Amino acid sequence: MTIEEVLAFDEMQIFDRKSIHIEPKSLAVTIVAFANADGGTVAIGVSDKTRRIEGTDYDIRQLNELLTVPYDFCEPTVQVSIEKVPCIDDKGRENHVVLMHIEPSPHVHSNQADEVYLRVGDKSKKLGFDDRLQLTYDKGERFFEDKPVPDAELEDLDIDFVGDYLRKIGYQKSAISYLTENKGFVKKKDGKIQISTAAILLFGRNPQNFFPRARIRFIRYDGEEEHFGAEMNVVKDVIFEGNILKMVTDSISYLDTQIKEKTYLGKEGLFVTEEEYPKFVRQEIVVNAVTHRAYSISGTDIQIKMFDNRIVVESPGKLPGLVRADNIRNTHFSRNPKIAEFLKAYNYVKEYGEGVDRMYREMSDAGLQEPQYYTNAFLLQTVVYNIKKEGSAFNVCNPAIDVEKLAIRNEKPAIGDKKLAIEILESAIRRQNYNEPTLKNIITIYNVIETDQIFGAPEVKDILKCSVSASKEIMKKLRDIGAIQNVKGKGKGKYRFVNIEEMKGQI
Repeated sequence: MTIEEVLAFDEMQIFDRKSIHIEPKSLAVTIVAFANADGGTVAIGVSDKTRRIEGTDYDIRQLNELLTVPYDFCEPTVQVSIEKVPCIDDKGRENHVVLMHIEPSPHVHSNQADEVYLRVGDKSKKLGFDDRLQLTYDKGERFFEDKPVPDAELEDLDIDFVGDYLRKIGYQKSAISYLTENKGFVKKKDGKIQISTAAILLFGRNPQNFFPRARIRFIRYDGEEEHFGAEMNVVKDVIFEGNILKMVTDSISYLDTQIKEKTYLGKEGLFVTEEEYPKFVRQEIVVNAVTHRAYSISGTDIQIKMFDNRIVVESPGKLPGLVRADNIRNTHFSRNPKIAEFLKAYNYVKEYGEGVDRMYREMSDAGLQEPQYYTNAFLLQTVVYNIKKEGSAFNVCNPAIDVEKLAIRNEKPAIGDKKLAIEILESAIRRQNYNEPTLKNIITIYNVIETDQIFGAPEVKDILKCSVSASKEIMKKLRDIGAIQNVKGKGKGKYRFVNIEEMKGQI
């Protein structure tokens, strides 16, 4: 990085400037926030408000105190690397600005006052108890991309493709140098080469040899519902494999071919062609699914489900970090920072946190409903409708569709409707890859238990005539698919099946 770049960059998710005169405890806040989020760089020796170049060479004692901050003011210690950038300071002297590079950490870090901060945009946000606890949970899975892949070797990486990527980002050394010297893609431990998950997913010749379900599946349904068995209504079923760039590129291109268009005479006397979903939105929902997927969940793939009135993208893993449906427009958190950075080089990921907000704006500008987000036990569902705000669905042939008939019944069923609810339960069970006996047992329980009836493992044991351990396992699976809700004040381990309102976002 040059001094011109240090001055030109806006302060953002992964970059900040600090004066050489900053107090160590204040610098600790920024370092902790970067380590807890996506990592970042702090430029020391430049005023963060005026961008005045102060330099660091003439304040050696102060600089030395700041360099000890990651060790003396952060708990646990934050790993940093230091780079010196030559410059001419505001007094006309040859000087240096110090860049402190902070890697994203698998741990939750706090400052000397036991306060936890998270980088959100260009701010370091102090976390309350609940958010701090949530961050602790999410840290356990967000760096699965750094995990070594058993039996993977250098020959499993496409070195030519790595070279293409390096030319795009302007890296001058060899592909092997990049892999071994940057971001832990390739390491040597106890004399043996270790290849990271991110390296296989991004640069692997055949990533699915190691991660069979790390793929994207497109399913087109006839109508507005998902049917099974004899009534199955799948009209297209296409699977995309390869490295992450190939899967993203191919699946987005294919999705483009499935989009309806209508052409009409506009107000100014010119013909206007309108697509049922904005192109950026279609791209963003796929890219987000790939970027933020929990690759540690290996039992299913990313699925793009297209219905007549909506597109549903299902990605393994909940919303990452502190991101929730009510703050998703302005809160950013990467479960896979290396994958996000890679896709940013190909302009699929925009500035950190910009994509979702832009998606909302483009849907609004097109007169469409806002995107919807739902989570169940292990899947995040992103839903975009082609329904205009005034109530009509995009349709090139048919008149407007009654909005009241457009509920996502396969994601939010009415439990009172037995036939439909059983279909939804079956779908949720199959997504979890439970076996057929489990499916039959759960459906049996649902058929026997009355609406709003309170029950637990003892009732399941009586209905199925099974062991205590088997009944507890069935209850656990019902909880995992989001079909039941805990009832307080009725004794330990008491539940009931959820109703239509409570079902939203669960199955």
